[in-house]
Amino acid sequence: MGTSCSLLFYAQQNGRAKQLANQVIKDVQRLEKRYSRYRQDSFLSKINRVAAIGGSISVDIETAGLLNYAAACYNQSDGLFDITSGVLRRLWRFDSQCLPSEEAIAALLQTIGWEKLTWRPPVLTFLMPGMEIDFGGIVKEYAVDRVASHCWSAGIRHGIINLGGDIKIIGPQADGSPWRVGIRHPRSPDETLSTLLLTQGALASSGDYERCIIIDGVRYGHIINPKTGWPVQFLASVSVVGDFCVVAGSGSTIAMLKEEQGPQWLIDLGLDHVWMDIQNNIGGTLSASMNTKIQV
Repeated sequence: MGTSCSLLFYAQQNGRAKQLANQVIKDVQRLEKRYSRYRQDSFLSKINRVAAIGGSISVDIETAGLLNYAAACYNQSDGLFDITSGVLRRLWRFDSQCLPSEEAIAALLQTIGWEKLTWRPPVLTFLMPGMEIDFGGIVKEYAVDRVASHCWSAGIRHGIINLGGDIKIIGPQADGSPWRVGIRHPRSPDETLSTLLLTQGALASSGDYERCIIIDGVRYGHIINPKTGWPVQFLASVSVVGDFCVVAGSGSTIAMLKEEQGPQWLIDLGLDHVWMDIQNNIGGTLSASMNTKIQV
């Protein structure tokens, strides 16, 4: 999935452990092959070829579930979490030192908007040509939850899954002790913002630090408001703890997109979290100070 991934769990039989590990790795690879925007042979690319001409396509049950979740996130976020906004990647190139023009952004915004497609399961219809969808922010987190489910069904009760920082706890360590999970400081890569002690649940983070450009002292990150076409500017990072990784992941992203209203939105939903804004202020239900050890 273009990132470092790890699976650690305890099992009574070595052979069974290897068999299970191979099964879940194969499933993660299946999801990458199916939904990667970088693969021309992926089902997502097939969908986007239809989107490019403004057509319709029938999808399978798994893809329908992802689209249903995307629709729920769109509604919950007041239109800020929008899987049609991935086309903005064409303009925001974080390997350069150039900002896109207002005119180019305005032109591309015309092709963005969940309301510009029709989703009547199992048929997805794009109402105008030039659109595109992207399951970033959903599929990797969905994969984490699937791995945890596979392991639990196989009788595994102790373990941790980490797909590029999206984490799910299968259960505590074999001796019953919690897993120590560090949350990266968004401005100091070698430091942690907080350390959580987790025996269950999931953790996901969003921030402006992994893919960004800095121009005239202003940081432009990869989380982009689909209504303006410009990166968010208030929060530097948000980490959310929830029962499922897909909820923690979308929750952290929506909080970033909601900017000043993001932390209160998480509180209203009852999602535990820690955040830091671009002025280095730190807050959230899981943070009193940097490097706080918190057991959940």
